[in-house]
Parts: sequence; structure tokens; C-alpha cells
Amino acid sequence: MISNLAKPLSKKLLFAMLIVTMGVEILLYLSRYSYMASSLYDGVMVGSFFIGWKLYRRLGSSADSPKRPRQRMMQFTGAFLVFFLGSTVINIYSTNTFQAFSDDYDQYVQDYAETQSFEVDGDEEGAPIDPVWSFFDKVDTIGSDLYADTLAGLEEVWRLSYMIIILIVFKKLFPKRWESGRRDLFLMLSLFLTSILFGVDHTLDTEQPWSIRIGAIVTFANMGLLFGLILLWTRNLWVTVLVHSIYDITATLSWYYIDYAVEFFALGCFVLHMILFTIEKIKKRRITKEMGAVELAQWP
Repeated sequence: MISNLAKPLSKKLLFAMLIVTMGVEILLYLSRYSYMASSLYDGVMVGSFFIGWKLYRRLGSSADSPKRPRQRMMQFTGAFLVFFLGSTVINIYSTNTFQAFSDDYDQYVQDYAETQSFEVDGDEEGAPIDPVWSFFDKVDTIGSDLYADTLAGLEEVWRLSYMIIILIVFKKLFPKRWESGRRDLFLMLSLFLTSILFGVDHTLDTEQPWSIRIGAIVTFANMGLLFGLILLWTRNLWVTVLVHSIYDITATLSWYYIDYAVEFFALGCFVLHMILFTIEKIKKRRITKEMGAVELAQWP
């Protein structure tokens, strides 16, 4: 897989990957001053889907057998459960270790939740609000949150692009070690570096005291490391994108709209995963019995 990731890139693809990686860093920083930078960031995230479509095959190899839909669903449910459990441990660790960051984050969620739950019965003069206007106002509010969470999943394209660029740099800088086949260290370094950048990027759009910023960097870097491990474990970019997006969506629903949305979704994933796992076991057992019967029939 490492050799496949570090295959040569066309100039156009490399330029597009640099926009998705380093260009995003610049836009995130500028977004603390400019709404236009935030809009451009969203545009780059949408465009990164097409970059991911060019890159996702590099995670696999020609020897890999195609997965059936049931196996892909098991892959997704298993990956989501791994991230849910890992993120729970990370959140507990951050809450106990970085008190300033934890308090600031809780206050942010509480303040935003209060603005979302505030309902206006009339305008300043007491006249009732048009129900159509009220409906679309709620749609805009919820839709904006879900749209941002959906785009957040495409940050995994950002990660894959960075990992490929870093591996290609290592390939050029250390050709002897690369040719010797000892490349796992390069992959782990690229995973570690992108996880640190993932944490730093979550602090670029706002200016905060270092007591809060350090907690944010460590917390989100750990989250990024978990996403990176899922990416390498599944070798499937789109499964990782889906896990990232759905986790962010359910977290937003849990904070602002539906209590324990993340936990309910994780429970559903667990039940579905166990059902699919049981079906796969029964199918394999049946195939094994059929093969054994054929071998017995051919024995004489």
C-alpha cells in the first residue's frame, strides 16, 4: 500500500492537492477575519471530493478482492464503533487534563444551543411571525449545521493528500531506505504529522489563550490520529469520510436538537454489526460444510 500511495503524480493533480492541503491552512487562518475566506474554504472542501475520487484507489491494491455490500456495511459499522469508543476515551482524558479547554468548549456548546432553541413568537411590535418564514428559518439553521458537518468528512481527503505528499517527500529524501523496503516508519510519521496538523487546524479560525489552544490541539490531534488509523485499517477513503461526517452530524444533533443522538446511532451500529457478523459466520460455515461434502464425495 505504501508504494501505491507514493506513486508519481501528474502536475495538475499535485497542484490540486496543494490547494486542498496548504491552501486550506491559509483559508482557515484568514476565516477568523473574513467571511469570504470561510466561503472559499467550503468551496475547496466540496472540490476535494473530486480529488478524493482520483486518490482513493491508492489505498488498495490489485490483489485485494472486491468487497460485497454486506462486508462494506460491516466495515462502516465497525469503524464507527471504534471511533465512538476512542473519542469517548479522548473526551474523558481532555476533560480531566485540559480544564480550560473543556470549560470553554462546554460554554460554546451551551451558548449555541440556547440560540438554536430560542423561538420567536412575534416581531418587535408584537405582530405574529409568518409561519412560512419561521419554517425556512429553522431549515436554514439546521441545514447550515448539517452542511458544515457533511463537509467536515471531506477533511479525510485533506489527510490522504497530505500523507501522499509527505510520503513522496520521504521517498526523495531517503531513497536507500525506501528501496530497502523499510517504509512503515515513513507511513507512521506521515500519520503522526497529519494528526498534529489536524489538531492545529482546529485552532486557526479563532484567536484563543494558549491554555485553551493547547487543549484543543491535543484533543483534536488525538481525534485525527484515530481517523487516520481507521483510514489505514479499512483502506477505504469513503468509509472514513462517512464515519467522520456522520459522527459530526450526530454530535451536532446531540448537542442542539436530539439528546444522546451519537449514543443511539452507535447502539444501532452495534446491533446492525452483530446481525451482519452473524450472517457472515453462518454463510462461511455453510460454505465450509459444502466444501467438506464435496471433498468426501471425491475421496474414493
